[in-house]
Amino acid sequence: MKKTIAAALGAALATAAPAAAQTVTVALNADIRSTNPGVNRDDNTDAVVLHMVEGLVGYKQDGTVAPLLAESVSQSPDGKTYTFRLRKGVKFHNGADLTAEDVLWSWNRYMDTKTDWRCRSDFDGRSGLKVEKVEAPDASTVTMTLDRPSALFLDSMARTDCGMTAILHKSSVKEDGSWDKPVGTGPFKFGEWRRGEFVILSRFDGYESPPGDKPDGLVGAKRTALSEVKFLVVPDASTVKAALVSGAVDVAQVLDTDVPELQKASNVEVGLFPSATKHTFLFQTRDPLLGNVRLRQAIAASIDMPQLVAAVSNGHGRPNNSAVAVTSAYYDDVQRKGYAYDPAKAQQLLKEAGYKGQPIKIIANKRVHVPSFSAAVIAQAMMQAVGINAEIEVLEWATQLDRYNKGNYQMMSFSYSARLDPALSYEQFSGPKDKQPRKVWDDAATEALIEKASAISDLAERQKVFDELHRRQMDATPLIIFANGQEAWAHTKRVQGADPWEGKPRAWGARVVAN
Repeated sequence: MKKTIAAALGAALATAAPAAAQTVTVALNADIRSTNPGVNRDDNTDAVVLHMVEGLVGYKQDGTVAPLLAESVSQSPDGKTYTFRLRKGVKFHNGADLTAEDVLWSWNRYMDTKTDWRCRSDFDGRSGLKVEKVEAPDASTVTMTLDRPSALFLDSMARTDCGMTAILHKSSVKEDGSWDKPVGTGPFKFGEWRRGEFVILSRFDGYESPPGDKPDGLVGAKRTALSEVKFLVVPDASTVKAALVSGAVDVAQVLDTDVPELQKASNVEVGLFPSATKHTFLFQTRDPLLGNVRLRQAIAASIDMPQLVAAVSNGHGRPNNSAVAVTSAYYDDVQRKGYAYDPAKAQQLLKEAGYKGQPIKIIANKRVHVPSFSAAVIAQAMMQAVGINAEIEVLEWATQLDRYNKGNYQMMSFSYSARLDPALSYEQFSGPKDKQPRKVWDDAATEALIEKASAISDLAERQKVFDELHRRQMDATPLIIFANGQEAWAHTKRVQGADPWEGKPRAWGARVVAN
């Protein structure tokens, strides 16, 4: 594998000069898993595939949902039926016009068990919501009728792990129905996938950009100047750094620790980009010790959040104790209220909890792009400073994840992947432990509030629910959320406008400004 990657890098270097004006190379830390939207995927897969396909709706920068292939979306008075009017002039990569029949074909394929779409259970009633009927009253209109009003329906349609519920041309599958390649409507079309080495996409000259003067999350303007994008697999962070400096790679996520060195490189620019990822300390509330809320509150009071976040992010992070991301449209003054660092209060709470110095073990891992271990080390020192006997156990990520899924831990330094709607963010860690041991916050009243936020669409009413959830979370302290993600990305100065969003590169905004 290393020889293959080295050969690919060598080829990129050898051909850099003549192709420089037209091709941008983006590094991936691992190969994609497929080209099939929402099927056999991971974050790298989503990042590449979403350059080629689009859904009826997509995420804006602030995590809200906006039309994409739809020109407009409206709801019936009872909130159950959504009407999507398709944008005019949209074509597939094979030149065919986008029609309502293509939406029906794509939907029926997703709901077919043979497709193995990861999000089917979110729409077939197994997770509550059920899409009962999908119709095409004319060539430009699609209606989807639900069994109940849902504030999360459009959000679920837009989710990147669902492949944005992309609308595909039926030529994306072979005659036997098996997957071939994406024939979508995105700004780039599929070129070549050499497994373990690279994926090449070429510009779709027939692309009809959504309205807007600039990219906005995964919607907004997508008028690309690039003729070709190569996603090059480069697993080793040191190799990525060297490739940026040499110009073999134009855009890449880099380690925080590599930022100072890359900032000194004359041909490289580095930026920090927020994401809705949540970095947390989880408590097992069924643990004999940590079942005591006073002890959990004491731990929260013992941690200097600004110092912790500064240390694990090289001074670039921002504390956030809320499940609502700082980039969210729902992040308000209530959500900004966090835990206060108060060692004296921590010691008083320990006394009230009857704590006698029993050991509390923090499980952590050493993955390079999350602060699990570094945060655990700093929290351990702060906890010990107030008299808590904190220990650390380092596990391989797969083992830690297994312990997490089984609820087998006392305290855990853990990062959640992004959920842009706050209701989904709270749902990530809330629920009945008897049925889902991975859940952290088992509280019926909390679940009722999340269910309410999932059903209502009024923004002001949803804000009230999220504010109440935050107040309850701060009181109960089933976990400590200490920050959202802050990712470092670098690009060579020959490329501009390649800013990522939510951890994913967006090549459609990039342009080459120098060779």
